[in-house]
Amino acid sequence: MSNKQMKLGAFFHLPGHHVASWRYPTSGANRVLDLDFLTELAQTAELAKFDMVFFADVFGQQLSEGGHSAMLKLDPIVIISALAAVTKKIGLTATLTTTYNEPFHVARKFAAIDHLSKGRTAWNVVTSANDGESLLFGKEKHLHHASRYERAEEFVDVVKKLLFSIEEEAIVIDREKGKLLDLKKVHSVDHEGKWFKVKGTLDAPSTPQGHPVIVQAGSSEAGKELAAKTAEVIFTAWQTLEEAQAFYRDVKGRLSKYGRKPEDLKIMPGVFITVAKTEEEARDKQRLLNSYISPEVGLAYLSNYTNIDLTGYDVDGPLPEFSGIEDKTNPLIRSNIIRDIAKRENLQTLREVYERIAGARGHREIVGTPMQIVDQLEEWFLNEGADGFNIMPPTFPDGFNDIVELVIPELQRRGLFRTEYESDTLRGNLGLSKPANPSIHSSHPVRL
Repeated sequence: MSNKQMKLGAFFHLPGHHVASWRYPTSGANRVLDLDFLTELAQTAELAKFDMVFFADVFGQQLSEGGHSAMLKLDPIVIISALAAVTKKIGLTATLTTTYNEPFHVARKFAAIDHLSKGRTAWNVVTSANDGESLLFGKEKHLHHASRYERAEEFVDVVKKLLFSIEEEAIVIDREKGKLLDLKKVHSVDHEGKWFKVKGTLDAPSTPQGHPVIVQAGSSEAGKELAAKTAEVIFTAWQTLEEAQAFYRDVKGRLSKYGRKPEDLKIMPGVFITVAKTEEEARDKQRLLNSYISPEVGLAYLSNYTNIDLTGYDVDGPLPEFSGIEDKTNPLIRSNIIRDIAKRENLQTLREVYERIAGARGHREIVGTPMQIVDQLEEWFLNEGADGFNIMPPTFPDGFNDIVELVIPELQRRGLFRTEYESDTLRGNLGLSKPANPSIHSSHPVRL
């Protein structure tokens, strides 16, 4: 039995991570906008003792009749606000882009939800990889990859300054003396950088966690450096233990130059799990879901992740060579992972490739019995491949319930996962320390 315990996120990509999950007979495709459904899923995750539920976000994607992008979705910051009221212990992670928001907006939203949830929020910092997002904001052209990450670094810095601008103890409420605030504990932000000029304070004190847990999902050179400087959880995609170990050691090795320790960052790769009591049954589930993928949807799906327009291609033909993209600063990590999968597994046709990534999207995929699943998770966890995992069910609710009922008990039996929460806050359950307020220790704080 292990003394180490892994951290687990429940990645809520509804109605399932598989591209054809909406066609699965018992999927919740008709309930993705239903708060009762979201509540049921979140409470199930909490009963299973997941560290957090995780909502990704991207907009500006082209809608289609039969693809996963046809599923409409709600703003995740609004969703976690609602779920804060119907859960008690589980963390709530929402994605907000640094490219098409302003720091004050993001700081204010997360401050509110972190207070209302008593310290259970996390912000997944992204830089908007989808070119189509720019058009929604009146921008003719998307920022290049390098510029997006440069902006993101300054953005996170400003958000933290705002979240710490009013100390937790600033509200004194001394009715006899007529004193509501201790202004010595209020620190006006005076920031002027390349991307932002911000002066003033937030209108709420710093939160129960100091600030929400910072999650980041980039695996490029710029992404790894941003994670080493700012992130407390990193969500990444790798196929082999050797790749995962190289990434783990690389990112952890960068922390010291920012005055951070290895335990200050939890690395949680995505893993797409199809589980059943027998391997044959699990494989049958996998084949059934893949049978629901139409060729048009499969090609569109593959086009999105390889940056090649495959419309009209023969699905029984080979994956074409890649000619590159205009943004030379974009390392195309996911596209390269998918190409490596095709080469390593000798996938001969476009159909084979899109069926192979239909749920995992380049993340690790495990199909089998609970013991087979946990054997592989345990190998990565105990050998510096991961501090935990962001679990990607094929369908909701069935595929998720299978993981809760079959995989979680096996993890607990081996002592690899908790049976009770250790803390009331997400930061506490992840084993992360509460950050100190830098304004308190500043030699020249700017006072209101």
